[in-house]
Amino acid sequence: MARVLVALSGGVDSSAAAALLLDAGHEVVGATMKLWGGESDSGCCSVSDVEDARRVADRLGIDHHVFNFTEEFDRHVVGPYVEAHGEGLTPNPCVECNRHLKFDAFLARAIRLGFDAVATGHHARILAGDGRPRLLRGRDPNKDQSYVLSCLSRPELQRVLLPVGELTKDEVRRLAAARGLSTAGKPDSQEVCFIAGGSGPLARRRFLEPRLALHPGVVVDGGTGAVLGEVPAVELVTVGQRRGLGVAVGSRRFAVEVDVPGRRVVLGDESALTEREIRLERRTWTGAPLAERSEVVVQASAHGATTPAVVTAGGVRLLAGRRRVAPGQVVALYDPETASEVLGSGVASPRTAP
Repeated sequence: MARVLVALSGGVDSSAAAALLLDAGHEVVGATMKLWGGESDSGCCSVSDVEDARRVADRLGIDHHVFNFTEEFDRHVVGPYVEAHGEGLTPNPCVECNRHLKFDAFLARAIRLGFDAVATGHHARILAGDGRPRLLRGRDPNKDQSYVLSCLSRPELQRVLLPVGELTKDEVRRLAAARGLSTAGKPDSQEVCFIAGGSGPLARRRFLEPRLALHPGVVVDGGTGAVLGEVPAVELVTVGQRRGLGVAVGSRRFAVEVDVPGRRVVLGDESALTEREIRLERRTWTGAPLAERSEVVVQASAHGATTPAVVTAGGVRLLAGRRRVAPGQVVALYDPETASEVLGSGVASPRTAP
């Protein structure tokens, strides 16, 4: 049996993960990461979540610690989130939190403290029966979180346990209720944890204004170059956005280019958003790097549809056109046979071809 440090977030999934590990005979200790020191009313960064985690640990009879990673969170997640908006990108802070905090800083702390592995409540699975760890989708397709773990590589996967990946969400809640855990009926977090009031345009603007200079920008027609209107903050516009652009042109138009230095948003129809190539930066692999022309299927959001593709030197070439991925978003690569095993990921480059 292993000595396991469980990342207790204060939610039902990590609570059930700790219970499952105890039932399996492991030596279990819980730890909650204090990540955000500012205003927050949702997610895994609120004060109430720390107390929920402590109550779960007490109920399970395990030790509980709080790790202060606020500086690391600000450096690796919040700061890059702000900078990305300043560059006209659409960041994915949850993936970066997994990359730098949960499976880097937290894992490193666990190893220094003598733990064999860390565990989280993510709905995904790790199989190691063939000699190397393989990251697979969770059993519950509606709660699968393999996409946000697609940045992990073999060294991390060798030290990670995901106990709830074999369960549906209903089964997780039933397990927590049967163990008398106070988190059994707690709602799931849906928003960016460090932004109070949700993650919509108004909440994002309130968060970004003290940290980033926001600039109005003109909205222009991609075909004629005619000025159609103005947006109050070009840094808050996302490629693919249709609403909130301050124009009414009588047809479905989308933001197809966000030019922050030029203070300009270019509109086009849906066909202008279709792409066949995605350039990827910061590529990672769960195993050996894939060779060029390797077949994969790509997924560009937590529960988005998959598209067949082949690996190229700079990213992937799609076998069928799909809606353009907003620069800054993570693109996960899955095996082409079942679309279940994660093979790697990358971040969509602002140089993505139209």
